[in-house]
Order: sequence, then C-alpha cells, then structure tokens
Amino acid sequence: MAETDPDSPVPLSADRLCPTCAIDSVAAAIASLPDDSAPADTAKDDDGFIGQDRAQRALNLGTRIPHRGFNIFVLGPEGAGRHSLALKVAKEAAANAPAPDDWIYVHDFKTEWVPKALRLPSGTAIRFQKTVQFLIDRLRREVPAMFETDAYRERRRRIDEDQTQKTEGEFEAISKRAGEQGIGIMRTPMGFAMAPVKDGEVVKPEAFAQLPQEEQEAYQQKIAALQEEMAALLREVPEREQKHRAEIRALNAEMAATVIDAAIAHARKGFEGLDVALKRLDEIRADLLDKVELFVMDDGKGGAGAFPEAMVPITEDRRFRRYLVNVIVGREPGEGKSAPVLYEDHPTLARLVGRIEYLARMGALETDFNMIRPGALHRANGGFLVVDANRLIREPFAWEALKRALRAQTITIASPGQEMNMLSTVSLEPQPIPLDLRVVLVGERRLYYLLVELDPEFGELFKVQADFEDDLPLNADAIADYARLLRRVAAKTGLKVPDPAAIAAFIDEAARMAGDSERLSLRVGDLTDLMREADYWAGESGRGAIAGEDVRRSIEERTYRADRLRERWHERIDRETVLIDTDGRQVGQINGLSVMQVGGFAFGSPTRITARVRMGSGRVIDIERESKLGGPLHSKGVLILSAYLLANYATDVPVSLWASLVFEQSYGGVEGDSASSAELYALLSALSGISIRQDLAVTGSVNQLGEVQAIGGVNEKVEGFFDICAGRGLTGTQGVLIPQSNVKHLVLRRRVVEAVRAGDFAIWPIATIDQGIALLTGAPAGRRGPDGAFEAGSVNAAVEARLAGFAETRKAFSAKGNGSDSENGERSDDDG
Repeated sequence: MAETDPDSPVPLSADRLCPTCAIDSVAAAIASLPDDSAPADTAKDDDGFIGQDRAQRALNLGTRIPHRGFNIFVLGPEGAGRHSLALKVAKEAAANAPAPDDWIYVHDFKTEWVPKALRLPSGTAIRFQKTVQFLIDRLRREVPAMFETDAYRERRRRIDEDQTQKTEGEFEAISKRAGEQGIGIMRTPMGFAMAPVKDGEVVKPEAFAQLPQEEQEAYQQKIAALQEEMAALLREVPEREQKHRAEIRALNAEMAATVIDAAIAHARKGFEGLDVALKRLDEIRADLLDKVELFVMDDGKGGAGAFPEAMVPITEDRRFRRYLVNVIVGREPGEGKSAPVLYEDHPTLARLVGRIEYLARMGALETDFNMIRPGALHRANGGFLVVDANRLIREPFAWEALKRALRAQTITIASPGQEMNMLSTVSLEPQPIPLDLRVVLVGERRLYYLLVELDPEFGELFKVQADFEDDLPLNADAIADYARLLRRVAAKTGLKVPDPAAIAAFIDEAARMAGDSERLSLRVGDLTDLMREADYWAGESGRGAIAGEDVRRSIEERTYRADRLRERWHERIDRETVLIDTDGRQVGQINGLSVMQVGGFAFGSPTRITARVRMGSGRVIDIERESKLGGPLHSKGVLILSAYLLANYATDVPVSLWASLVFEQSYGGVEGDSASSAELYALLSALSGISIRQDLAVTGSVNQLGEVQAIGGVNEKVEGFFDICAGRGLTGTQGVLIPQSNVKHLVLRRRVVEAVRAGDFAIWPIATIDQGIALLTGAPAGRRGPDGAFEAGSVNAAVEARLAGFAETRKAFSAKGNGSDSENGERSDDDG
C-alpha cells in the first residue's frame, strides 16, 4: 500500500541533490562584466563585499553621523569580510574629515606629578618637540660657556671679595680689641674660645685661679663682652651667606638671561600666532632663569665647571628632561590631511588608553612625563578605531576603560594596579585628553546580543548595528557578482585567473558552504583561500589559468587533510567495533544520523537507536537524559515524540506503557532534536512488532502533530551513511530519509549524486511520520476510519492494539489487589 499511496514519498532524482552552476551561465556573466580596468561598483567592488548592502549602509551611517553615541558594532560570521569592509568604509569617511590636532605632554612646573596636556595644530607637535630639544641642547652648551668668561669671573670675584672682606674685617676688629684688653681668641673644633694672655702666652687655668679676685672678675667681664660681640657677628654670618648666594644667583640669572633670551627669541620665530607654543616657551624661560644653577657646577674659584651629564644626549640628561616635549599624537608635515583610521589587534588596557613606563635605577623605579606612552585611543583620536570585540572583552579592564572614555569623552591613562587600587606609591597623573572618535567593534552575533542583554551601557554607546549576511540568493546577479569578485581577487593577489569552469566550481562550493542549494555563502575569505590552493594545483599541472578540476582537487585535498578522524570512526563501523546494520530488518532498531564537529571539519555518521517497551505506568525513559548525557534540546525532542505517541494511540484507556530509548554505543553528549523522528520510528516498531529496514537511515525532528521538521547538517548526515554503505558495497536498496523541508538544503558531493543517478542509492523526502514508518516497514501506516479504528493490518493499528492490551493487562493485574507497577514498584497515578 505504501508504494501505491499517492501520499507516499518518491525518491529524489540526482538533479535535485546538488545545484550545478552551468558554465554557459558563467561565461555569459563574465561577458556582461565591465572592463576590469573600470572603477569598481561601490556596492559590488573587488574587496569581497557582495551581498552586504545592509551592513554597508549601517557603516556609512555610523561613520558619518556627527552625533554622540553612534559607535558601531559589526556582527556576522567569520570570513565574511567584516574587518575589511569596516576599515574600507572608515577610510572613505576619514578621507573627507580634517586631520585632528596634535597632542603633547609637558612638565607642569607648579604641580610636578600632573603633566599638562597641550593641543597643537596638526603637524606642529613634532616640529615643536624638535625646536625645544634643540633649544635646551643649545643652552646647556652656551650658558656654561658664558659662565667661564672673564666678565663673569670678575663680577663674581667682586661679590665674593665683598662678602669675605666685610666679615673678615669685623672679625679682625674684634680680635684687635681683644688683644688690647689682654684677651686672646683661638679657633677650636667647637668654635671660638677666649682666654687671658700675658707676655704673649695664654694664662693657664691654674695660673688664672691664683690671680687676685678683682683681676679675675675684670678678665671675665672683658671676655663676656667680647663673646657677646663675637656671637652677634656669628649670627650675622648665615644671613650674609644667604645674601651672598642671592647676589650670585642674581648675577647668574642676569648673565644667563642674555643667552636664554636670545635662544628663546630664535625658537619663537617658527610659532608666531600659536599662543600655546609661545606660552610654553615663556614658561620654560622663567623656570630656566629660576633654576639657572642647573647649567653650572661651582668650581670653588669663582668660575663654573661642567657637569658630567653635559656630554650625554639631551634626552638622557636628567637635569633638563623637565623642559622637553613628549609628543603623544603628532604628524609629520607630509603625512596627509585626513582623519586617522586605526585597527588595534591587541586591545589591552595599556595599548588602548596608554601607559606610564618606569625605569629601574639604583634599585628604585623612576618615571617622568617623557615616559608617558600613547594608546590606540590617542592615535585614532579625531578619526576611527576598529577593534575586535572578542579580544577586547577578554582583556582585563579594557572594556570598562573603553566605555569610560566614550562616556566621559576623555582619555585617562590608568594602569591595572590603579584600576585594582593596589598602588599606594606616588606616580604621575597625566591630564586627560579630550576624545572625539568613532569606535567600530567587530564581533560575533552571540557576543552582540549578550552585551545588549547584560550591559545596560552598551546600547547607549553603540547605537549602530552593522549586521553581515551569511549568504545571498543564487541567481544570475549572484553568479555575475561572484565571477567579478573571483576575477578581481585573482588580479589583486597575483593569482591565476579562473576560467568559467573554475568559477562554476567555486559557485557550487559556495552553495555547499551555505548548506543551501538556493543560496551562496558570503564567507568570501574561505573561497579566497580555496582559490589560492587551486592556483597552486594549476601551477603544478602547468596551466596558466585555474580550471574546474583544480578547484575540485583543492576541495578533495582539503577534505583529505582533515579526514583522519572520520576515517577512523568509519573504520570502527566497518570492523564492527561500532555496530551498524546496513541490510536486513530489525524490530525496535533504526539507524539515526548525527554530525560530529571537529575544529572546522564536520562529518556525518550513523548511530544505532533502539527502543524497548513493556507494560508500565506511562513512562518513556530517555536513557541519554537519565545518564546526564542528553542535552536539553534532545530531551525536548523525546518529550515531544512521547506526547505524539500518547495523544494518537489508545486515548480512551489509561496509559500503560513503559518504554526506553537509547543511542547505542554513544559515550559522549547527545544534543539536538534531529533524531526524534528516528526514535519515534523505533518506538512504533517496538510497539507494533513490525521490523524496520536497516538499509535505510533516518534524520529529522518531529512535532506533536506528527510532521517531520527540518534539521541541520543534512549533507554531512547523508554522506556519512552513504560512505558506510559504499564501503560495504552498495546494494541499490540503501538510502536515507530526510525531512521534505530539507530538500532545498541538499548540496551533496559528486560521489553521492552519481550513485543516486546510477540507482545504487536513494534519498527520500518525508513530510510525516506516517510516510516514514510506511517506507521503513513496508506496511501501511494506517488511517482511522469512520468507526475511529485504524485500518486493519497497518502499523498504527498494531501500535494501538499493543497499548490497549497493556491497559487491559494492567487493569486485570490491579484487580488482583496489587496497586503497584511491576517494573519499578512505584504506585501509578492511573490506578483505579
């Protein structure tokens, strides 16, 4: 009945198993293309952006709209050209935007630990840095030379002599008066001492004690008066020394000012009208005059001596680093006038917002404003920054730092230690730099939706979603686009030009990558890599162009390189280590199909699914779930098939079934519902007692209405069972049942297509469980008649009869006074 039923499935013809791009269509498409020397269409250019109009329009908006918060998140599959298109559109927008200002850090002479950030016109910072460096280097040579002139030495000698003569003159006057009074003044390690003197000799203490009392008192009074006078003189000495140093400092400043002013005036000539630079030069002049002693080392002879640092480069001279300029963002005059576009490949916190470096010296860490290093935000400021979102999220503190910068519109340099409040030492706190740029994050769809869901700030900062397409419809326009793309990529990368047959083969592979006979994959990066391999094989064969056979050989070689695990797994089946039947019939046993993913390589393989039934309390046990090997989607599929079974059979009696389902010899996790139809077929076979063909394999999920639904990986699943059958020898009766809705996804390899064309293998599209069970058993599925009963001799009738028999047996068993289930000892909810 299954073969004559108009609803019975018909095996697919070979022509429906794989789309074949006709070479004539490709040749016509190539002929319609404009000359390769003509400018590329902006929507369909040579960089591999075909079919991405939606993403490109989003990028155009995000890179051109001036309002705050319109940063961009580019989401889509790997290999679709996300980074390339983002950079391309950003560069186009940057070409029409002005070059941003330069930024420098300089030492703040008032608050030394807070370096000042100064803005300069574009192209000015580096020139200003060199000017200041030349200025300081010039001064550290010319100012010391001025201090060695005779004029300076003479004026310095006069100041020193005035100080010495005045102090020594007053000391001599006190000494003279003391001598006239018979008192001697002597220098001791403890200072000055006074004692009576007679006949040129100091009176010793024992001799002084023998003098008359009146004479002793007279000496004591004289000594006290002289000591007071000497103390007054000594109290004045520090003040006089301070005044002396001030006079020398004033002399040094006066003499240095002539040289410094001349050098500063020369430096100012290149920055007329630039107030920031001129003000900085004035600040440098004032500090140099205030610290003019930096230039000289007193030789103790009224002259100057050279510091040891005078011979080192100016950038290493620790005396003058405070005056230098640290360029954070600066452009050379010939670098162009457009806004910057930067791709940051390693977005750590330091590479993003900048860092402060330290130098180990004498066991301590030292730093200054010259050791501030810019980050990607500094270099891209005023333009566009493209960052890989996955890498950004993985870096500690980087994501929060980026959000903070975008919110505050400033760049604040912070170290991980500061972020974690682990540093208590004094360090630099550079002034924040205003931020004005557009950030483009490139990442996966899953990451985008996670950020939308979990980060409330994300939506405010990234308002533009540039969603890349995975594929595009296969039509004449798509063929022309792919032909244009492949030929121009070949020209751009120096590869051999693909001929029409090669382009057709590439398009067929694009459909395979899309997993859809009506669409083409937009993972152009993978196709470009395939073209490079095909170019190699064309060269090995001595061809000047890439031919179709070169593309097919590249695909075969690529598969062979990744095929070791598939071969080993299928070898286990061939050697009957893993039990799979490909002929005969079995009750409650069926070949399900699964896909194994290893890295970027996927392959299909059959798995034996078995079902066992008996009287019970209405439980369908999923052994995978019970053993915690089944995922939630697989468990959902088992629950759905259970619902279908219990709602369609023996609905007028209590459910009295106990059943178990298992993937035999499965030792890893099982996920997905694509085997739920196969599990249901095995269960129906076990209940009806009707055997199932083992030369057929099944894939497809089932809903509660008994409809077979589409699944993923249909091509790999079909090829997996085919390879097992081919290894054992094709019989002409073997085949695969797939959901009817998956027919459009078939893009099978040539070995399967040729076997179907030769009648050695078959692929059956199935729409309902009834269609599938009829094909698998060879018996009619059976429909309910007007009396509500299934057709006699049908699978459904046998299933319902078995379930009704379970109910009757259970009722009779319960009537004997035993209200518990025999299989598990638990009381049933259905016991009457």
